[in-house]
Amino acid sequence: MHESLSLNQARRIALAAQGLDKGRPAGPVTARAVGRTFARLHLVQIDSVNVLSRSHYLPFFSRLGNYDRGILDRMAGTHPRRMMEYWAHEASFIRPDHFQDLVQWQSRKWVGAHAMDPELRSGVASGVLQALAAGKPLTAAELTARIGHVEDQQQDNWGWNWNAVKRVLEHLFEEGLVSAASRTESFERRYTLTAKVLPPEQEGAGPGGPDPAAAMDRLVDAAAQAHGIGTVRCFADYFRVPLKAAAVSVGNLVEAGRIRRVVVTGWEKPLYRHVEAKLPRAATGRALVSPFDSLVFERRRLEALFGFHYRIEIYTPEPKRRFGYYVLPFLLRDGIVARVDLKADRANGLLLARAAHAEPGAPADTAVELAAELQLMAEWLQLDRVVVSRTGDLAPALAEAVAGSTTAVSAVREQA
Repeated sequence: MHESLSLNQARRIALAAQGLDKGRPAGPVTARAVGRTFARLHLVQIDSVNVLSRSHYLPFFSRLGNYDRGILDRMAGTHPRRMMEYWAHEASFIRPDHFQDLVQWQSRKWVGAHAMDPELRSGVASGVLQALAAGKPLTAAELTARIGHVEDQQQDNWGWNWNAVKRVLEHLFEEGLVSAASRTESFERRYTLTAKVLPPEQEGAGPGGPDPAAAMDRLVDAAAQAHGIGTVRCFADYFRVPLKAAAVSVGNLVEAGRIRRVVVTGWEKPLYRHVEAKLPRAATGRALVSPFDSLVFERRRLEALFGFHYRIEIYTPEPKRRFGYYVLPFLLRDGIVARVDLKADRANGLLLARAAHAEPGAPADTAVELAAELQLMAEWLQLDRVVVSRTGDLAPALAEAVAGSTTAVSAVREQA
């Protein structure tokens, strides 16, 4: 007999697994708290869009509030590293202990040099590896100059205007031979040998890597922990591993007692709950959720759990957008109650809410709670104030709430 849960209980399990079920910690956010949050999530997605903040910083704000982004930079840039770059859901920061397992199962051949002339690829790869072994981390442009590569002008640059060196670097990155030591201010990777990035306990892995079946079991177990509850497709999507292989691992984990079948009223899919997943009595959190947050990775799960239909409209022509360019769902307690299109106007010190829409049945305090969240985000981004445009059905109430909270903050500052 399978455990039976309500949809509300399943929602609370999912929020607890993601660290979004309760209020943020009081007092300054420590490096330990940031590390614990990353350990819980297992990965954070990387994206180059910087209209608000780089995407990998946002999940920590959602869960911890006003924290020092330098903590995350140090986790990704000092040895031994607590996070490193590799392919996972998409390009991501991952826990280093997942690296060897992911190399067994990631296949992103389209991003690299698999279709290149083998002789050219081999020659460029040899030069790149020698240069990285002998010196400091370098960008693709610096490596192009270092090895003296000259592009054949009769050949068009490939893909995202990549030359052969960049294509080979991405090929070596996918194979796990090179990694990112850091990023430039313009978000270019500085490449280095993966052996220089991996923590000491990971460096001794054999040339063939771990057993693929055991690696898949570990990845699916981690994904199930991060979800708390979900389908086979949910677990496979977290690290973007093959669905059939993930299904086999789900069976293995059920047999091992790591996950168990459950039934959720209103979610008509075969579902599994991780043995370590908690069911809190209530969800009391509040968060603006990044478009690239792991809570919203799998859109079908999001709709089944929260009744929230969500699409990123960055690549949608502006006249066809429904809600805006960079729209963040707003989580309040156990529901996603609104969505807001945000932009950081750094030159003028403004956090712009360019549109705000309430979800059907949003609670009466949605605007007030969202205003408080926007004020907190502005403080975290070191912006002076929040400005609300009059687009969207929630915008008038949100503008009024922001004006009220700004007045209150100003009065407190004057008294101080």
